[in-house]
Amino acid sequence: MIIEAFLRWAETAKAESRTRAANALGRAYLQSEMPEEERAAAEMAMTYLLDDPSPRVRLALAEAVAHSAGAPRNVILSLAEDQPEIAGQIILFSPVFTDADLVDLALRGSDVTRVLIASRGEVPRAVCAALAEMGGEAEILCLLENDGALLSQASLKRIAERMGDCADIRGLLLSRDMLASDITHLLMRKVSVALSDSPLVQSFVGSSRLQQVTREATESATVAIAGTAQHEQLPDLVEHLRRSGWLTPAFLMHALCSGKVDFFASAITNLSGCDERRVRSIVSRGRVHALRALYESAGLPRDISTIFVEATMIWRESSRRNGTAMLEDVSSRLMRKFRLAEQSPVAATQLLDMVEKLANAEKRQTARSFAALATLAAA
Repeated sequence: MIIEAFLRWAETAKAESRTRAANALGRAYLQSEMPEEERAAAEMAMTYLLDDPSPRVRLALAEAVAHSAGAPRNVILSLAEDQPEIAGQIILFSPVFTDADLVDLALRGSDVTRVLIASRGEVPRAVCAALAEMGGEAEILCLLENDGALLSQASLKRIAERMGDCADIRGLLLSRDMLASDITHLLMRKVSVALSDSPLVQSFVGSSRLQQVTREATESATVAIAGTAQHEQLPDLVEHLRRSGWLTPAFLMHALCSGKVDFFASAITNLSGCDERRVRSIVSRGRVHALRALYESAGLPRDISTIFVEATMIWRESSRRNGTAMLEDVSSRLMRKFRLAEQSPVAATQLLDMVEKLANAEKRQTARSFAALATLAAA
């Protein structure tokens, strides 16, 4: 009888009266002690109001039930697909939604719906993963700015892959604590591409020179990233670099000569398929023949592997003497040994040229640092 009376009243009542009734009905359902029969009748009345022609009525109902975990699920799900002003109250605040509900809403909804989901007080990992896969720039920015978004490293990487060309998104990603090294490298490459494609930069540097400069700068930055990566991040970083075509002999030699031996060993482990402990043991203590066999199992040809073996032996001695491997020391000793060799193969010559360039670049940086310190001391 209660529901029948309400329905008869709602047919003739003005929108303003129905609005007050919708809000009162929602609050009464959630806050009052009701017999089961009355509770069922109240839920049916709210369900009826979902089809009310006045948005004000539906908004009043949404405002009454949005924050409660006890709100009827069918009412919440229906209001969530209403017009944005109404749906926003529900999507932003309702604790009734499951992860699957939110993922489904993101899949079927508009970009406005996804922005609302990304702005919730807490966005579960599964929902973050869905938004990372399908969200546009606005949704991703909201997600990255939301401290309650539980973004996994996998989701962050997917965002970097899809949206890393956007400077604002790159900035938010790079500002995050504990960003995985492979994601940092991916974003660095995006920056490099953006610089290379810039007409302004091309006009100052020239396109051919710019490609060389950005490649060298990116390689140096990649080696620096490799040197600061946490041990548990190294396998993912190495695999990322392998898939991206970065694990070239020149890059591996750069890492070795720069003393990034943890990364170097992880790379050789990936390329050779050997056990990590065995690789690290051979690199740090193995004899010449064991080193050569290891490097050739990683795909390095004999003329190249010989240089890597010598660089490894020099690194060991240099690190024992200085505490760290000195790029200039490794480079100069490699030059003395292999530049005197007759008719070095082209690949070996190119590798030695690269090592010499690295040493020269380090000398220039040392000179700049010395000049800066001298200027400060004189001031």
